Amino acid sequence: MTGERPTPDGAGGGEQPAPALRRAVRGYLDHLTVERGLAANTLASYRRDLDRYLGSLAAAGVTDLSAVSAEEIERHLARLRASADGHPPLAVSSAARAASAVRGLHRFALREGLTGADPSRDVRPPAASRRLPRALPLDDVVALLETAGPVDAAGDTAPLALRDRALLEFLYGTGARISEAVGAAVDDVDLDDGVTVLRGKGGRTRLVPIGGYALRALGAYLVRARPGLAAAGRGTPAIFLNARGGPLTRQGAWGILRRAAQRAGLTVDGPRAVSPHTLRHSYATHLLDGGADVRVVQELLGHASVTTTQVYTLVTVERLREVYATAHPRALH
Repeated sequence: MTGERPTPDGAGGGEQPAPALRRAVRGYLDHLTVERGLAANTLASYRRDLDRYLGSLAAAGVTDLSAVSAEEIERHLARLRASADGHPPLAVSSAARAASAVRGLHRFALREGLTGADPSRDVRPPAASRRLPRALPLDDVVALLETAGPVDAAGDTAPLALRDRALLEFLYGTGARISEAVGAAVDDVDLDDGVTVLRGKGGRTRLVPIGGYALRALGAYLVRARPGLAAAGRGTPAIFLNARGGPLTRQGAWGILRRAAQRAGLTVDGPRAVSPHTLRHSYATHLLDGGADVRVVQELLGHASVTTTQVYTLVTVERLREVYATAHPRALH
């Protein structure tokens, strides 16, 4: 993985972490799995981060968490951000995640009585650069949604075009992650009540309203297209199907969005390219622009913490600043 390295500088001499350290890490990871319900990818990242940390402690001759000092933690985190042994430094975001893993381990050890103090309490993680989410103007969203595929020879909308329109409307109309959309089952959607169940990160589920445009697109797809697509497969509860009747993959959904963006004349390459997450960002930003409370948007997005959602308020402030700068007669100096 780019930017990762097996062990930090000074931890590659072959020293093996003490059994007590390994037991503590196993207990913490079990806690994250069972009690916190962290996603598999997050757990794998934490495991790598903590393996690195144990290597650093072993190299320093530390055999128990109770013997760790704040200075030792700071040295470990500093090494992650330094280039050594031909390995590139970790990115700020990866180093911040590693710091979170280390601090979580020490908090857990204190809570479980494995140590008498938390040496990581006053250790500050590296500040990650805050990248504002990319949100499309409403006109671009409308152009994107209205570029469903071609009609067939009889002049009717082709089944796959109905699916594509339903998928795009669903993504923007619910703020779903791409994994949540392709993982949604037919029974998760209630067209009469206009709501859907979305199954998010860490096994969390939430109930989200579906807008009128998305409801109509879903209804047309479920009645006029999905039965024919399903007949070609072996039977799957997934809403969105591929041409062979199997569940649509995330890569397939990304291809649908990319083709629609190209037809709408939107950017599909480079740092400002339209992606599945772009529709989710646009959903959140447009809700806040319309006056929605940030706590409500947090629930709709399925964010565990409101601080994750608050980044979207920065987007709306930037937009207001742009409007002010161009419209107010005394905005420019």
